[in-house]
Amino acid sequence: MQDASQDDFTGEVSDETLRQLVGYNIKRTFNAVQADLARVLAPFDLRMMTYSALVLIVDNPSLRQSHLADALAVERPNLVIIIDELERRGLISRERLASDRRAYALVPTLPGRQLYEKAVRAVCAHETHIFGALDDPETLKLVAALRRFEQRARRR
Repeated sequence: MQDASQDDFTGEVSDETLRQLVGYNIKRTFNAVQADLARVLAPFDLRMMTYSALVLIVDNPSLRQSHLADALAVERPNLVIIIDELERRGLISRERLASDRRAYALVPTLPGRQLYEKAVRAVCAHETHIFGALDDPETLKLVAALRRFEQRARRR
């Protein structure tokens, strides 16, 4: 039996087999895009999930917590942490629904709307930088394909 130190790998790691897999390439791309997005959102003290929640709340007035959880595909207990953070920062408020006193509507505050405007501009610039190599028709095709992949994966 040879000592492992004598066989230390010193070459370049090949991921050629993995690079043939669509899922592997999507995951690597996601990791790179996510890392850059985290950098873009850091000045706003937002993470991808808090940013996504804020955008959905601003874009969908009086959104219920349960609908937000469904839209973000997160468990409701995990969503409470996100909502609590946005509320603590004064970006949203929870208001009881007149039609159902047990449910809350999520409402953006003025500071929440202002942060939304700035963050959306920054994220759009990020998207342009990352995906700028694609023209509009290619971008539309890519998004459509990704949505189909997601739907098929969720049906399993």
